[in-house]
Amino acid sequence: MAADTPYTTELPHRVAVTGTSGLLGGALVASLRSAGCEVVRLVRHPPRAADEARWDPTGQDRAANVTALAGCDAVVHLAGAGVSDRRWTARYKRLVRDSRVLGTTAVAEAIAAQTTPPRVFLCGSAIGYYGDTGDRPVDEDAAAGQGFLADVCQDWEGAAEAARRAGVRTVHLRTGLVASRKGGAWARLFPIFRAGVGGRLGNGRQYWSVISIADHLAAMRFLLQAGNELSGPVNLTGPTPVTNREVTRIMGRVLHRPAVLPVPKFALRIVVGQFTEDIVGSQRVLPARLTTAGFTFQHPTAEAAIRAALD
Repeated sequence: MAADTPYTTELPHRVAVTGTSGLLGGALVASLRSAGCEVVRLVRHPPRAADEARWDPTGQDRAANVTALAGCDAVVHLAGAGVSDRRWTARYKRLVRDSRVLGTTAVAEAIAAQTTPPRVFLCGSAIGYYGDTGDRPVDEDAAAGQGFLADVCQDWEGAAEAARRAGVRTVHLRTGLVASRKGGAWARLFPIFRAGVGGRLGNGRQYWSVISIADHLAAMRFLLQAGNELSGPVNLTGPTPVTNREVTRIMGRVLHRPAVLPVPKFALRIVVGQFTEDIVGSQRVLPARLTTAGFTFQHPTAEAAIRAALD
């Protein structure tokens, strides 16, 4: 399904979305509205607009969370502290974990408390679940890996248990590297490469699983459709992971800039600390369940995704 396919008659009527100030959440709100959906933006502050409803990601104000989801046919939970926004101090790692686990628990319990629960719950996750896979391709049947992000993803997905027990179709969106110039890691990479000082990270042999933001949005809409029966983990990555070395070549080619200066691992560690291990780690992740279900990517290659981000 192309990203611009209208799904108006197949999508839920009323959808609650968390994380709407982020790259994916904000884009999803616009996408769903363009398809004719009524969207409720869950916010932590007192509502300032008619489409906002307050929720408490700590779960302490359970009544507010239950009220916020009343009458919703679907819930998409994308809120969480940015993984690459700051250095990984012990305090920030705790924030990364708690913002996901506590927030997901709060949403899942509010879903389970509904008199008429929504029919589908899309909950954010990440391909960090698989840890470092080297050059070994993995799909949704692969076991969890090791490391901080892998542990966080396991707890994150486990926190949705209340919604599953309530009989709500629950999908874990194991998101890869979303190519966009408006946010995320790519928004930082593009200016570096435009300046002609971009290059491979570490040895460049690590695999990156890239997806365009258009395909990510289309995949979420695909998963929201009434006739879709997918549940459990779903990898939101493009079908052709490539090495960081190849991404570097693509960036140089697309931006018409040299891309020959490698960034050594020790220099990355000085800048971002422990997160270095995940930057130079390899994740060759395939979207097997999406592909089997009949989803068609508009940007199936890393180069197509990167060019779309710059279009």
